[in-house]
Amino acid sequence: MSISPPTLNRLCLYLRSLKRLQEDGVQQISSQKLAERFHLSAAQIRKDLAHFGAFGVRGVGYQVDELIPTLTSILRLDRRYRVVVVGMGNLGRAFASHPGFNRGPFVVVAGVDSDPAKIGETVNDFVVRDSQFLEEVTRESGAEIGVLTVPAHGAQENYERLAKAGVKGVLNFAPTRIRTIPGVPLKDVDLRIYLEELAYYLPFDDS
Repeated sequence: MSISPPTLNRLCLYLRSLKRLQEDGVQQISSQKLAERFHLSAAQIRKDLAHFGAFGVRGVGYQVDELIPTLTSILRLDRRYRVVVVGMGNLGRAFASHPGFNRGPFVVVAGVDSDPAKIGETVNDFVVRDSQFLEEVTRESGAEIGVLTVPAHGAQENYERLAKAGVKGVLNFAPTRIRTIPGVPLKDVDLRIYLEELAYYLPFDDS
């Protein structure tokens, strides 16, 4: 079943919320209580989950321990994904070192950079390699996801190199648009755009 991007985003939010409930020892919760606790829409929760089966009991709610593995499977997070980071500057290093990307379904297994000062450094459990060996590093590490934290001018080339090396998807932090290759989906994360959008909603003081 194909899932639309907005629905996919909401399912990820539901899963994260349910995991927090599980950590708090909550075993059962209604869509209304789930919505109130995490500022979601109860009607939307019921509608989204109904696409994948009957999970809750009317008047009772959802079993947290049962719904978590179901959503995990739907989102294809019931396996490990090996990640290679291209660009081991401040952002790349932070990404590779973050605990959230080194447990559960994602683990950063390799990183490359063109800066001689960074090549040879150890980050987590891997040694930063020269970016000229990106294809070799990607294949050797078995990475399926690439993360681009390079300057804008190098993003397109490195995306294409990752695709050539066999990655199945790329997360792009570079502030530029990339021409994608069929079969290698790309997700852009442009923090400046988010800040610019936020600025639009800030109260305007013309005094």
